[in-house]
Amino acid sequence: MRRFDTLSEQEVLALAISLEEEDERIYADFAEGLREEYPATAKVFDGMREEESGHRRRLIELYRQRFGEHIPLIRRQDVKGFVQRRPVWLARPLRLNAIRNQAAAMEEETRQFYERAAARATDASIRQLLDDLAEEERSHECRAEQLEKTELKPDVRRQEEEARRRLLVLQIVQPGLAGLMDGSVSTLAPVFAAAFATRNSWTAFAVGLAASLGAGISMGFAEALSDDGSLTGRGHPWLRGLVCGLMTTLGGIGHTLPFLIPAFNLATGVAVIVVLAELATITWIRNRFMETPVFSAAVQVGLGGTLVFLTGVLIGNS
Repeated sequence: MRRFDTLSEQEVLALAISLEEEDERIYADFAEGLREEYPATAKVFDGMREEESGHRRRLIELYRQRFGEHIPLIRRQDVKGFVQRRPVWLARPLRLNAIRNQAAAMEEETRQFYERAAARATDASIRQLLDDLAEEERSHECRAEQLEKTELKPDVRRQEEEARRRLLVLQIVQPGLAGLMDGSVSTLAPVFAAAFATRNSWTAFAVGLAASLGAGISMGFAEALSDDGSLTGRGHPWLRGLVCGLMTTLGGIGHTLPFLIPAFNLATGVAVIVVLAELATITWIRNRFMETPVFSAAVQVGLGGTLVFLTGVLIGNS
């Protein structure tokens, strides 16, 4: 890699052209990735892409006047000091806040580049253009805000926030809730059956740990292999599987940990309290994200949990 202060004015202009082209294509990727779910925000990035395209044309025009037709390929990764950017296609599905933060960081980095390059330039025309571009990058944030005000009216913002909420529910909440319910409810029977059958806290803990981990692995793979998300919009399958598997394990571990207490009766009492807390949490999540009425959610979750709990107790005491 080259140090920035070793670049000639020709190489600085070539690097600037490469940066503007890269930023233009990144904004185009942002726009295309957001167009289906967030069309108004996509228009904002279309506008920013057009501005970067204008910068690139002005740089190329000056380069031709000063150095001819051949533009050497000098990229950001060839010069020390630039922040490495994660390719957009690896970040699917695109998240609004993450994209806006990355766009702001891109503009700040480009502005600093133009300011440093202008300070080193000796050619008056090159210095003038670099100064102008630095000033435009400085005002780009204001331009982005103007575009947002024009394109992202309050009703559009509400629609996009609702779309983002739906994606969150589909990709994170649903698989997480399915895992939490399975882990919290399905492991009740083996844990409490082992507890009442042996009256031994450690045995109950070992059974609960095995049941929780086994259920987590099973649910994780089942969710990951259910669909690839391309048609349902449910996101990357392995992310859903990871969320589902972890929440399944967490749901089972919650009422298993109390059995680390040696005193059996105390451990059982604490485990029952934890179970009630788990069922209350599931009820709240169903109400908050799935819009299930509180009473209906409480009855559904409570009835299922009670039946499984009683099944474990009856089997353990038989």
